[in-house]
Amino acid sequence: MKNKTLIIGAGGVGRVVVHKCAMNADIFGDIVLASRTKSKCDAIADEIKNVTIQTESVDADDTQNVIALINKVNADIVINVALPYQDLTIMDACIATKVDYLDTANYEHPDEAKFEYKLQWERDAAFKEAGIMGLLGSGFDPGVTNVFCAYAQKHYFDEIHTIDILDCNAGDHGYAFATNFNPEINLREVSANGRYWEDGKWIETQPMEIKMVWDYPEVGPKDSYLLYHEEMESLVKHIKGLKRIRFFMTFGESYLTHMKCLQNVGMLGIEPVEHQGQKIVPMEFLKTLLPDPASLGPRTKGKTNIGIVAEGIKDGKKRKIYIYQVSDHEQCYSEVNSQAVSYTTGVPAMIGAKLMLEKVWHKDGVHNMEEFDPDPFMDELNRQGLPWKLQELEA
Repeated sequence: MKNKTLIIGAGGVGRVVVHKCAMNADIFGDIVLASRTKSKCDAIADEIKNVTIQTESVDADDTQNVIALINKVNADIVINVALPYQDLTIMDACIATKVDYLDTANYEHPDEAKFEYKLQWERDAAFKEAGIMGLLGSGFDPGVTNVFCAYAQKHYFDEIHTIDILDCNAGDHGYAFATNFNPEINLREVSANGRYWEDGKWIETQPMEIKMVWDYPEVGPKDSYLLYHEEMESLVKHIKGLKRIRFFMTFGESYLTHMKCLQNVGMLGIEPVEHQGQKIVPMEFLKTLLPDPASLGPRTKGKTNIGIVAEGIKDGKKRKIYIYQVSDHEQCYSEVNSQAVSYTTGVPAMIGAKLMLEKVWHKDGVHNMEEFDPDPFMDELNRQGLPWKLQELEA
């Protein structure tokens, strides 16, 4: 029987997922794209020439509305590329309908600048009782970086002692200031305190307090700043012998200056303020002023480089490796009408769903990426447009 795939979310990542699922239509079967704004879905569906994409409207904040849609289209899997605020409502809809679930980013509370897996992990028993699988964080970071760690653990180490996750976007979109994905999510993430894990505990830092320069292959040296990122929360549970894990992301001086100014005048606030007799949320207002990330594709040039550096022991000797993936913004746009930040998130979402539908990765309950055999996913990365490289470094 032909599979039926429901994709919720019609932003930049959703566009990539639809394109890539259509390129693998023998696995994904009938593809349905749904969003609050059906016209966005229709625009993406019109780009797909080889298969017909059904479009629907859905309120992803309303579990009953999502349940009704899942039943209407008789979905076998739900790929959630909506907002992280909506993870729980969509997960609950999947529990109610006994349908497999996948997302790319962990849950965030809309009224609190905090993201963690706790509330999603708590649904593990309900997923098991329903006989379904939930795959969390099947983007790039989280996602591919988790798989890189699992691959390193399986093939290159007896114990991994330290991991640095390194995320570089060297793309230039020509705007004085813009974000490459949802501005609200992006700015909340970047302006929050940093955190890293060492010797069994979390250590908190001020935003952008820790900086290093890393020489990214095919890009060059870039200022890289320590942030907290969600994949660390699961990796500390699953990587044997781990003593420290950190996450670094590149930012240019212009971006940081703009963000600091916006923060200083209160534009990154998430609490409502009074404005001419109306309540507005500064961050939401700022979002309306900034360029839509989906519009950046045709004007973004340059490359991304995302990977991990792992150091540890193999056969009693020290070892250090670097696994990374380089994508070109213009090449991504020419293939799927989206820049590389959306591409590198959307392709892994498709791959994770593909492995679930093929039952290559399938286990009841709620799971993170590194819990499964990394080899099939690593093979799919090479086949589906995200070829990776591995370097041995001096330990």
